[in-house]
Amino acid sequence: MPIRQIVLQDNLEFLKTLPDGSVDLIYIDPPFNTGKRQERRRMKVELDREGGARIGFGGKRYRAVDLGAAGWDDVFDDFLGFLRPRLEQAHRVLAPTGSFFLHVDYREVHYCKVELDAIFGRACFQNEIIWAYDYGARSTKRWSTKHDNILWYTRDRAEYTFHFDEMDRIPYMAPGLVGKEKAARGKTPTDVWWHTI
Repeated sequence: MPIRQIVLQDNLEFLKTLPDGSVDLIYIDPPFNTGKRQERRRMKVELDREGGARIGFGGKRYRAVDLGAAGWDDVFDDFLGFLRPRLEQAHRVLAPTGSFFLHVDYREVHYCKVELDAIFGRACFQNEIIWAYDYGARSTKRWSTKHDNILWYTRDRAEYTFHFDEMDRIPYMAPGLVGKEKAARGKTPTDVWWHTI
């Protein structure tokens, strides 16, 4: 398998074709089991030097291009039954120093955490990343849900790849409270990610 290949297909069938311990990083973003009919518009966001309507990281401007819509029923009677074989295969193919990320929401994250603890071992749970955002509809009947959960596990609890020095830095919220050099360099992200596009 080529280095840095992204595969877009049913992950269970693809994972079964891979040899044990052969993948450095796995990111799975399954359906969220919302119990609703879903329709998702496919959008492409492009850099727009002419003054796009969206402003992203670093003040760059973007525009959204509508690519059409697709619909599906996001209902599973047994969500973990659907997910479990995929998690087991992911664990099997994960390299000894590899990382596994599962992206879910508040409906299933707690069940998935227990399942992943059983498959990977509780000690191999490294972190939960909260992906926060502020776009989309607002509820008038409960707190608006404005985050997703990403569970990070490794094959080995102590020996894993983490490129701390290579990650993009973000600005300090109060740059006047740190020295000029630190403010210019920025800080490393935390486990709460704000999505602005």
